[in-house]
Amino acid sequence: MDCLLIAVLFAVLAAIKPTRKFTLYMAPWFLFGFIYSSFNFYPNYEFHSIDVRGLYEAEKSLFGITTAAGKMIPGEWFAIHHCAVADFMAGCFYLCWVPVPIIFTLYLYFSNHQEWATRFAWAFLTVNIIGFIGYYVHPAAPPWYAMNYGFTPVLHTPGNVAGLGRFDALTGISIFHGIYGKNANVFAAVPSLHAAYLLVTTFYSVMSHRKWYVSCLFAFICVGIWFTAVYTGHHYVIDVLLGIVTAIVGTMVFELIWRKLLMRNGH
Repeated sequence: MDCLLIAVLFAVLAAIKPTRKFTLYMAPWFLFGFIYSSFNFYPNYEFHSIDVRGLYEAEKSLFGITTAAGKMIPGEWFAIHHCAVADFMAGCFYLCWVPVPIIFTLYLYFSNHQEWATRFAWAFLTVNIIGFIGYYVHPAAPPWYAMNYGFTPVLHTPGNVAGLGRFDALTGISIFHGIYGKNANVFAAVPSLHAAYLLVTTFYSVMSHRKWYVSCLFAFICVGIWFTAVYTGHHYVIDVLLGIVTAIVGTMVFELIWRKLLMRNGH
């Protein structure tokens, strides 16, 4: 239903002359929302089997933490060893993952850098498409799933706040319970697009010659999201690394296409 609303909103805004130009520049964001919300209709586990144990065991082998109780994946270790300050910061970082890129796009557009706004938005969409393909090629359960349900895939599993629930408890506001209660794709841990979004934002902040402190802020949030993804049990370290690779590859692919289009148009 959400994807239908997004499509109708885009059509209406594009049809109205005062908002047409802005809407067309923001088209990648509408496409992003439309594609993501459509996952409910085409679950990735209907196309390939879900990886639960393999990813867990690989994480434990590569990044496991040795304790008196045995070897743990980082997500399991952080579920025991956490603190209020880290919980609060983790929630703040994770709340930035989509709003900050959107705000950056709007800033570029309204500060008369429309070309950079659309360039960043299309690059962002390209990274997402590569990530979405990864979701369908290799459906994978997040750490919290293995920690709560074991290694047997249970279809139609609802979203879970995992360690982000501690942020909700601290603030007394059910922010993440509301967000993850509507999660469109539980078995989509690989790659971590949470890890990719602020990295792409940082790339385009540097490329578009924004103030150095703006790029540094984006980079800081980016690293914070990487930490949070693992700290809260939402992603494996492996997922985060693959998300970083997705951001780099997606940006390179888009920039190659963009520059070829510019050359073709004589720019």
